[in-house]
Formats: sequence, C-alpha cells, structure tokens
Amino acid sequence: MILKKVLVLSVSAGDGHMRAAAAIKEEILQRNPDAEVIILDTFRYASPLIEKVVLGTYMEIIKMSPVIYGYLYRQAEKEKPFSGFAKQEFNRILNRLAAPKLISFIEQMQPQAIVCTHPFPLGILTHLRAKGKCPMPMIAAITDFTVHPFWLFHDVDCYLVAAEPLVKSFVDHGIEAVRIKATGIPIDPRFAVPKDRHLLRQQWNLASELPAILIMGGGLGMGPLGEVVKELASAGLPCQLVVVCGRNEALRTKLLKMLPGLPGRVKVWGYIHNIHDLMAACDLMVGKAGGLTSSEAMASGLPMFITDPIPGQEERNAEFLEGMGAARLVRGYKDLIQQVKNYLNNPSLQKSMTEAARAIGRPKSAAAAVSAIEELVKKNSQSLHSIN
Repeated sequence: MILKKVLVLSVSAGDGHMRAAAAIKEEILQRNPDAEVIILDTFRYASPLIEKVVLGTYMEIIKMSPVIYGYLYRQAEKEKPFSGFAKQEFNRILNRLAAPKLISFIEQMQPQAIVCTHPFPLGILTHLRAKGKCPMPMIAAITDFTVHPFWLFHDVDCYLVAAEPLVKSFVDHGIEAVRIKATGIPIDPRFAVPKDRHLLRQQWNLASELPAILIMGGGLGMGPLGEVVKELASAGLPCQLVVVCGRNEALRTKLLKMLPGLPGRVKVWGYIHNIHDLMAACDLMVGKAGGLTSSEAMASGLPMFITDPIPGQEERNAEFLEGMGAARLVRGYKDLIQQVKNYLNNPSLQKSMTEAARAIGRPKSAAAAVSAIEELVKKNSQSLHSIN
C-alpha cells in the first residue's frame, strides 16, 4: 500500500518525540517522494495556552525538581491503565482546548493514517473517534523502553514498541498482542546505512589508536556534562572524549573555555545533524537515557554508561538497558571513572556489552514502523472497500 497522506502528531517536549516523527516522515518520503506527510506540533498548533502552561510546567519541573517529576510519574504508573483519574482529567482538559482545531485540520487533510509520537495527542484522537471524527488508523509510536498508562487507549489500532521483550508488558497492561509491533523506536533511516568506521574516525579527526567515548546530554544538552567531562578528562584514562552539547550553547561555551586546562584529548561540538556517523565512529557512550538517544546508541552497537537519569521514563530506560546487558547505571563521578576504567581494560566486557547493544538495536526501525503503517492502511482500505 502506497502512503500518500499521513499526519504525524507530536509534542515538542524535549527533542526525542519530534525526532521520531521526523524519522517516520523521512522513511515515508524515501518510499514515495510525492507523499504528503505533515508533522504537527500538536499543542503549538491547536492550543498555545496548553503549550505554555502544560509544557512550560513540565520542563520547569524536570529542570528544577526532577524528584517531584519522578514522584508524579510513578504515581501515574500505579493508576489503572485506561481509566486513571489523572489521565481522565488531563484528557478532558486537552479535548476541551485542543480538539476543535484538530478536528478541522484532520477533516481538511483527510490523512490515510495518524501517527502519534507523544501520548498526549492520543487522548484527543480517541475522543474524536468516539464522535466519529477519526475513522482512519491511529498508531502510537512509543519513544521509550517502557510502558506508561498515559500511552494506553482501547481505540489505538497499533502500538510500535522499542523491543520484543516489551511486548509482554503491553499485553499485561491490557493491549492485545495483535496490536503490538516490536519495530524499535523510530530513528533516522541513515542509521541503517553501512558505514566505514576507519574513514569516519578520520573525518571526525579522532585518533585511530585510542578508544573514543561519546558524551551526550540529548538534544537539549541536559545533565551535569561539564563535571562528567572534567572528571573523565582528568582521570588519565587511555581514551579520547567527544562531547556533544546539543542546543545548549551555554554549556558548549563553558566547555570550550575549559579545554585548555584539561589534560586529556577532548573535542566539543554543539548540535550536530549527522549523529549517526559520530556514534558509528565511537566505542562507548556516557550520558542520559532518553529514549531516542538510547535507541540511536543501540542501533550503532554503542554500549552506554548512564549518568543521572531523569526520574521517570529515563530511569525505566536505564533499568531496561542495564537488564539487557547493554548499559551500566553509574552513581557518582568516582563510580563513573572506575566503571569506564574497568570497561577499557576488559575486552570481554567490551564484547558482551557491544553484542547486547546490537541485539537491542533496530537501525531499520523507521522502515519497520512505516511497513506497519502501510499494513494498517491497506487493511483499512480493504475493509472500507468491502463495506461499499
């Protein structure tokens, strides 16, 4: 089934949800350059008030009091998946403020399918479907290595999940197995392109004889990256550091000023658009456990040493990846240095963690996601044809 019109609903909370949306769009356009694929930043389009109040509050809580955010996240986990009070009230407010404008957009575009890379738009879509306003397939592309009740709705036609072991978790939460596809979190299709590691290391000006440690804080450059870089660079480890600050220009400026006083070999970058190449050139990653970043690392066969995960979904991502043997959760700078030292001196550990990462990794996740969307659209078209 050729996809001609697809609507992707996301929310610009952090960076990963929109990157997943972009990966799906890119894959669809690779298959059909004439397709109309629209990514809608749902709150920004439908209700600037929601964007300002909800997302503003969300980001401030994460920055100022992650412990409170973690508590709220875990409380929401304990509620009934389909009928928790907080979920019901939140969706009631969303529907009241955002649904009218979204209805108009959907009716005008008439997409073959609607894909959500953030849970909040799903609540609006299920409300619309109950009113007969959303007959096309609804797909939820989960952007973490976990399941959370805010993602779960009876009316969602297909769930795209991060890894095969997570299918059971969704079934346990009341989702039929037939509606769950372990495609992987959708990432840039360029991760699936074969790469010349030796050539990439030359292009990034990396020393061929030294292991390269990639240090990242996601697209927003969050976390204590400055302290991590300082501690690792000063530890006398036989490695080189590559730091990606994302859109955090203040952090990049701070690190560039620090460089002359650091004894180790360190390179500092801002936001880069070819992270797929840089990950392929590195040997180990130190940073946060955001769903998209973790998925990209796994697709690159890059083991992770996770520092300061945000309480909530990042903790769950860390637990999953560590349980699968592809990551280690570090506690403090001394532990980080000791664990990195142990990793660099232990070839068998390097081998086992790299293999575990590759086993989880889904470099072709965007292709798998789009194939699942095509299948749903085809079934929906056949069903409509049989009715008519």
